[in-house]
Amino acid sequence: MKQALLAIFATGIAMCTYAQNDSTQKEKVDTIKIGGMVIIKKSDGKEHSSDKTITISNHHHSRKNENISTNWGIIDIGFANYNDKTNYAQAQADGFVAPGVGDDQFDLRTGKSVNVNLWFFMQRFNLVKHVVNLKYGLGLELNNYHFDDQRVYFQENPTKVVLDDRWKDANKNKLAVDYLTVPLMLNFNFTPGRESGFGFSAGISAGYRYSARQKIKIDGERIKNHDDFNLEPWKLSYIGEVNLGPVKLYGSYALDNMWEKGLNQRPYNFGLRFSRF
Repeated sequence: MKQALLAIFATGIAMCTYAQNDSTQKEKVDTIKIGGMVIIKKSDGKEHSSDKTITISNHHHSRKNENISTNWGIIDIGFANYNDKTNYAQAQADGFVAPGVGDDQFDLRTGKSVNVNLWFFMQRFNLVKHVVNLKYGLGLELNNYHFDDQRVYFQENPTKVVLDDRWKDANKNKLAVDYLTVPLMLNFNFTPGRESGFGFSAGISAGYRYSARQKIKIDGERIKNHDDFNLEPWKLSYIGEVNLGPVKLYGSYALDNMWEKGLNQRPYNFGLRFSRF
């Protein structure tokens, strides 16, 4: 191993000596790469000149900026909740909820009410010097609302929310609502030469609800009811993300109520984003 290193070192010295003795060129540039380090030596090509410049850099800290960058397979993991502004007296009068159903019954289990987003891709399109970009994509938003009161039950045709004592000892009672979503954001990248840089994005998203279901688990038995439950088919949301180097955060807040009638709840999500940019 030592002999090999000495041979490489001697070869390097010989190459540098040859470069210095070649007076036919006005400037000589020698580049050596060691792992992620790049060493560049420049001289004026004269035999006895002391005019030399040595530059050392780490090429892993920078990358080539492309006008369109694509990121495949992004995953978000966070929490799902909603801002409940329902007038429950009016909801009872309209027959959408049964007596006894109020905001306490719709309280969520924060630790178990989760949001998982699976983005097929996101692209970043350069607008101004790679600092200001347009960011867009396509993916699935999966929201799981776990009720604190296990008795909450959605009757179907027509939808009516009741308290069913059959489920009072349930291990799980959740409403799952999933959307096919297109996000559109204006991205500000303060470190365009880095892949895991610093910046933020803000914009809106449009989602189409393709699935909704209530899932109850009790004594090993699973009950699953698929229905639209009078949920709005479309969801428009304010969205944003913050890039703190390797740590990326995301959040969303719906512009309007997630229900067509009866309830008035605006969903919001926040959490960690596992993404290249």
